[in-house]
Amino acid sequence: MIKYLGSKRTLVPLLANIAAASSAKTALDLFTGTTRVARSFKELGIEVTAVDTASYSEVFAKTWIELDSRSVNQSELTDAIAELNALPAKAGYFTKVFCEDARYFQPQNGERIDAIRDFIEANYSSSWLYHPLLASLLLAADRVDSTTGVQMAYLKQWSRRSASALKLTDPALLPGGGLAIRGDALEVAPALDAVDLAYLDPPYNQHRYFANYHIWETLVRWDAPDSYGIANKRTDVRTPETKSRFNSKPAMPLAMRELMQTVKAETIVLSYNNEAWLNRDELIEMCKARGHVEIMDVDFKRYIGSQIGVYNKSGERVGNPGATRNTEHILIAGDKTRVKKIFAAVKGD
Repeated sequence: MIKYLGSKRTLVPLLANIAAASSAKTALDLFTGTTRVARSFKELGIEVTAVDTASYSEVFAKTWIELDSRSVNQSELTDAIAELNALPAKAGYFTKVFCEDARYFQPQNGERIDAIRDFIEANYSSSWLYHPLLASLLLAADRVDSTTGVQMAYLKQWSRRSASALKLTDPALLPGGGLAIRGDALEVAPALDAVDLAYLDPPYNQHRYFANYHIWETLVRWDAPDSYGIANKRTDVRTPETKSRFNSKPAMPLAMRELMQTVKAETIVLSYNNEAWLNRDELIEMCKARGHVEIMDVDFKRYIGSQIGVYNKSGERVGNPGATRNTEHILIAGDKTRVKKIFAAVKGD
């Protein structure tokens, strides 16, 4: 998966165990991001709906959640990836903006990204292969970038991985059905059918994923937007439409309460960081709107950027690394008997 702020990679086993203990047949992941959690639910045989506002997240959800590997010809995907890997390089918008005007990728990889992305759009936009190929390209690009993980800045010196040659690989499709939706959780949730289990992992602070991963947005949309600043962010990063109520300290508590009331699910699972705007007691109180609440506090390794240090827009370190660990609160809310059963089954994990 791509390097991602707020990734739940190390929490996936616990969250999957919660889903298994709930005996859920249907689930909802309302802030799915890279789809790590949604994928773990699908691997349990659960029918999952994955929701996020990001275009790149929709690509991942279309690939790993909505697409059923049993319904497609795997050899077509294998052949298409080989075809893309063999394309000659061709400099274009991506090379100019993200390799020359900025230094996120070395030019030789930028030129290959340009060629591959153009070819995907021209030849696969109406094919079932479209989203898996985009997912493969995103993963390949992430493996050769020169950042600390987020795209607010690039490193002053090229990262070692940036010198590697871009190579697309099989995105490993999953069997089973599901649904991918691009939209705001607060707008989407009321219109969705009821599910057995809903997982909520809302943003924790003012930092927006649209800005943090603006290159992935551009790579998916392929719209050659105007950009600004040393980081060459899309100009629409500045527009109100790309901002969430969950990124506003005054608006966030009301947004969370609204979501708790509108999500149609028997059981709610909420993960939230102890360094964020709501404290443990406030989270418990909000979740009580859904019934009985149990909570687990999980020691969690912080995002890699915080461990490396603080960098300015030129990629120069201007601050020292912070704490290496924090706490992730995992709350389970719903029918008392069911919640206690789930909690008892997983509390030792």
